[in-house]
Amino acid sequence: MLTIPAQEVKRRGISAVNDQLQNGPVWIISNNQPKYVVMDSEMFQAMEDELSALRVALSEADIRAGRYTRGSADQLMAELDED
Repeated sequence: MLTIPAQEVKRRGISAVNDQLQNGPVWIISNNQPKYVVMDSEMFQAMEDELSALRVALSEADIRAGRYTRGSADQLMAELDED
């Protein structure tokens, strides 16, 4: 992943990362540590879509494997209160 120092972003603004974003996400480094990740909105949306599809697939696998229970909202709230 590409990196850029926070000082460079502070000095040049978003234009400091615009050119690099064409090659993927950019880590912003602050105090010699990765602090932030910047990505374009298309990449973010694709990541969200992929994670949503994965969540659905995992839920479907749980259903097929019988790893679920049926109950009411009141029962669920009572269980949550117990924790």
